[in-house]
Amino acid sequence: MSGRSKKTTDLLAVQNLCVEYYTRGSAIRAVDEVSFTLRKGEAIGIAGESGCGKSTLALSLLRVLPPNGRIVSGSITLEGKDLIAMGEEQFRKEVRWKEISMIFQGAMNVLNPIMKVGKQITETMIVHQGISKTDAREQARKLMPLVGLSPERLDNYPHELSGGIKQRIVIALALSCNPKLILADEPTTALDAITQTQVFQTINDLRRELQVSVILVSHDIAALSAFCDRINIMYAANFVESNTVHEIVNSPLHPYTKALLSSVPTLKKEKISSIPGSAANIASPPSGCRFHPRCPYAFELCRTARPSTFSRGKEGTVACYLYK
Repeated sequence: MSGRSKKTTDLLAVQNLCVEYYTRGSAIRAVDEVSFTLRKGEAIGIAGESGCGKSTLALSLLRVLPPNGRIVSGSITLEGKDLIAMGEEQFRKEVRWKEISMIFQGAMNVLNPIMKVGKQITETMIVHQGISKTDAREQARKLMPLVGLSPERLDNYPHELSGGIKQRIVIALALSCNPKLILADEPTTALDAITQTQVFQTINDLRRELQVSVILVSHDIAALSAFCDRINIMYAANFVESNTVHEIVNSPLHPYTKALLSSVPTLKKEKISSIPGSAANIASPPSGCRFHPRCPYAFELCRTARPSTFSRGKEGTVACYLYK
């Protein structure tokens, strides 16, 4: 389990962020008043079931939402710079890939199948850094050992590489312009368990060596607890609990966090618990606390009024009336 970062300076601050998708004349709020901070050199995790808004949150930070997605309110600040107020051209030139980059889900969907991986990395450098092809090639060769690959891999096409090696190439792409923050959105999708661990370890090693900050998005709370400093638990577009890894794993507060942890298999468990019911539909979420239809502790107030976020301990917050 990773230790807390010694640095205390905030790199990123997100306040009351709301993101909506527009379809057939209606608006679906996929991220609803989410707030968090990220320190320099720190790794934080965002955990939750599929469809809770994790990926939308990550995409909004890089401003690469689908055409029908839009940030409707809130703020995103990177070292004092208002990222939402920036025009698209300024954001592309100054922020995207140079200060914030992303490891997308599924390397096979990210890499161009008819272009050698080396060219894909060097073109990223040329476009965002304005350097020559020769310098870009040299930087790409130096980048390969950082992700555990030989520089000769630059001359391969994606179909010549295994899933794990392709994912390392995508990590190299994310590192290509020396960003301050890397967003990793389910970076081990479709990989076997051993390769998943290797990819997570690569990201963690790079974070420590290069002092880059990481936001790791995953439904796998066990993996997040091994590689992150803090974890945010997300349910139906909201953060329901945030705390250090130690507190989340050993002293969870929100009933949803407890249910997630109880569903993780371990060698000590004789029985794995499941969460009753189905995840809330963010297109028509329940009234009050969105987890109340599945919560064994729900009472009348939970069904009628959305809980505020309450502070618990030095770093923790929880959105639950049990801790009012």
